[in-house]
Amino acid sequence: MAALVFFTGTMDCGKSTLALQMDYNHAARGRRGLIYTRHDRAGAEVLSSRLGFAVPAIEVTDDTDFWEEVTRRRMRGERVDYLVCDEAQFFLPEQVDQLVMVVDELGVDVFAFGITTDFRTRLFPGSARLVEMADRIERLQVEALCWCGERATHNARTLDGVMVTEGDQVVVGDTRAQGAVAYEVLCRRHHVQRLTSRTARAVELSPHTLLEDMPESSGR
Repeated sequence: MAALVFFTGTMDCGKSTLALQMDYNHAARGRRGLIYTRHDRAGAEVLSSRLGFAVPAIEVTDDTDFWEEVTRRRMRGERVDYLVCDEAQFFLPEQVDQLVMVVDELGVDVFAFGITTDFRTRLFPGSARLVEMADRIERLQVEALCWCGERATHNARTLDGVMVTEGDQVVVGDTRAQGAVAYEVLCRRHHVQRLTSRTARAVELSPHTLLEDMPESSGR
């Protein structure tokens, strides 16, 4: 029986790698599927992993209609047994509802991968709808780590190395970037304290550096 499964976790826990593996496993058994992604780090029409693997993918936009796309392909005789949907947190809630219809009405498996909350610890609309509608939610077992060594539970956005808590919900950045917009995973304690690896290194050198780098609102 077809199902909608939502695989979730913080950044760096292997979601895209698992998405690639899922597609490989099903294709190896003769099943035919479609791969979708949105705002992938490697650009449009690519599903990429931080380990360096990448495959072609269909770029999801606000105009993408999963029900229409799958039914159109089937009407012209194309097999569609499953969908792999990476970066699903960026999908619109109505697109998640379309995926539900694809599962329930067409018997197509949907494997969605994404983070649950943004850098402000607020639910992404797409993730919220997936939590509400998925047949099963799987939390990835690979634990991303905060700079302190504890399990990372929150995603942080940094601007020139300093954590920020305001701004647009979606800004594509690089977890390896040294400047401009980047992302880092933190444990809850250090997310609340707004203490990133950069500010932690700074305080090791000089306690005053940390106070100068951190915004006035930190600690509240």
